[in-house]
Amino acid sequence: MDLIVEILKAAGEATRLRILALLSHGELAAGELSLVLGQSQPRVSRHLKLLVEAGLVERRPEGAWVFFKLASTGTGSRVTSAILAELQHEGSANQRDRERLAQVRATRDAQAQQYFEAAAGEWETLRRLHQPEAAVESVLLEAAGSAPIGLHLDLGSGTGRLLELFAPKAARGEGIDSNRKMLALARARLDRLGNPNFSVRQADILSLPHDDQCADLVTLHQVLHYLSEPALAVSEAARVLKPGGRLLIADFAPHAFEELREQHAHRRLGFTSDEIRDWCEANGLGWQEVATVLPEGGNSDQTAGLAVTIWSATRPALPVPAENTPSRSAA
Repeated sequence: MDLIVEILKAAGEATRLRILALLSHGELAAGELSLVLGQSQPRVSRHLKLLVEAGLVERRPEGAWVFFKLASTGTGSRVTSAILAELQHEGSANQRDRERLAQVRATRDAQAQQYFEAAAGEWETLRRLHQPEAAVESVLLEAAGSAPIGLHLDLGSGTGRLLELFAPKAARGEGIDSNRKMLALARARLDRLGNPNFSVRQADILSLPHDDQCADLVTLHQVLHYLSEPALAVSEAARVLKPGGRLLIADFAPHAFEELREQHAHRRLGFTSDEIRDWCEANGLGWQEVATVLPEGGNSDQTAGLAVTIWSATRPALPVPAENTPSRSAA
């Protein structure tokens, strides 16, 4: 009862109710909330502090910025859901906030687009070497299976495409990336998705800010070849995987494009299945190679383009307790 009283005290103020309503549309930085609310950032920060302390909102620092999102679990999350259901019936004030939020998101989209245009040359150079990405995505979706996905963690999430891809199958999704410009691209994509249960955060994929065995699905898509110690990324992915959960890895098969190392910071020129198998098995995961997608035109010649291999690994499910049976009498 005391907890619920504290939660209601935190939520029971007009500006804080507006903040909860705004965060129901997705995560926002403190500065963005200040713009939408038309209040100073210190004042907004004080409101956010109370909401965080009450367990209604989660706080995520990212460099000089701090992002906020609605709490996804716990009593605070359940109370917030009930409050937001009532707020949907509110009138003009709520509508004005939504209009200003749309303007803030439009600015975010424009900034992300500027970055994309500046990086377009590199993207095009890489794209001409790649196989059709749709083929890889199709294999990943099939490899994920039909079981419900509670939490999807996408490590090295880049533009957030895999979060978007698995959104219809997952209850929640979170992307992890260390590059703020890539996070801006991902947030613009997730804004269009319009589901507050999907977000990104800045963190190190070799030291994830997550508990052991918390995720049903973990993905590493075109990430390992950038890392000096890719085995550590697989180990960390295995750590957060639930019993019965699945790890999907998509990366280049061995190739001879030295220009990717010299011009695009690739540390590894692809991976063999033996390497991936050893890393997965060393972390207690069952392993299999799912498929190799060849470059456009189906040519397996390394000089024609980059082939991508998809691997799947699973953490064994916990054994089902045997039913109690009467012990047999001694002869």
